[in-house]
Amino acid sequence: MNPFGFQFAVILLLLLNAIMVLETQAAYVKPQRVTCYKRYSKCYLKYITCPSECPEIHPKDSNAKECFLDCYSPKCEAICRKRKPNCDGPGAACYDPRFIGGDGIVFYFHGKKDEHFSLISDVNVQINARFIGIRPAGRSRDFTWIQAIGLMFGSHNFTLEATKAENWEQEADHLKFTYNGMSLSAPLGHSSVWNSPDQNLELERTSATNSVRVTIQEIVEISANVVPVTEEEDAIHSYGIPKNDCFAHLEVQFRLFDLSPKVEGILGRTYQPSFKNPAKSGVDMAVVGGDDKYKTSSLLSADCNSCTVFTSGKKVAERK
Repeated sequence: MNPFGFQFAVILLLLLNAIMVLETQAAYVKPQRVTCYKRYSKCYLKYITCPSECPEIHPKDSNAKECFLDCYSPKCEAICRKRKPNCDGPGAACYDPRFIGGDGIVFYFHGKKDEHFSLISDVNVQINARFIGIRPAGRSRDFTWIQAIGLMFGSHNFTLEATKAENWEQEADHLKFTYNGMSLSAPLGHSSVWNSPDQNLELERTSATNSVRVTIQEIVEISANVVPVTEEEDAIHSYGIPKNDCFAHLEVQFRLFDLSPKVEGILGRTYQPSFKNPAKSGVDMAVVGGDDKYKTSSLLSADCNSCTVFTSGKKVAERK
């Protein structure tokens, strides 16, 4: 190699190395710190550095995991978690519909289409679901999905629902909300936030469209997606989905706090300390009944036969 060629190669290598260093520096995100403001938490006012794998509390990438500190956990440790519902985790209600109880056991509750059922019923919160469904000819029951969620807490109420769609478009938002009976317009865009006037409820978009997280301080955190029934699912299960309705529905996961021992509801009862789940662990397609026990007259009522007496007006902790 002649001297000029050698010098050119060295300069090129140095330039490439400099570019790689700059790209690495640009990609690096300094880990943020998280803490808890609850006096009973072991992490009270302890500032914990986020893992390098998830350095941000609110990542700009909707597919990235977030840094999370569970103030209710005995371990004071920041971890990475997904921002969308985990349909295979405790407190999940997904598909047609499949539940995972607080005890970790999987079970199915079919209910009936166009009816409302209590998911969680406790002294300080009532959470109901509206089911949509279809019954093909020759079937003895409806295929059902959760279309809407209604919450009653303190003197307030909130609803979250999937809007009907003929054809699914992920870029279009299929979510609708109300707060205290009034329609609310949550700003679009990943990580955009709406807070209730008294700061009791926070609604955060976890993607540009069709995914949100609802937090009521010290009561519940709900992660929700809107999804369609896909052609593949229709073919596998023989749902008989019509051409003019993709049956947009919710996938939800609940994190529940400060529950009473007498908490009720299709999902809530699995959090009772003495609950014995009729659906046995490891049993495929375990179906539980309870239509008569958990049916409510509307999305925002606490009148099911097994509902816990909901105390309307009980003060809700303000967000910090």
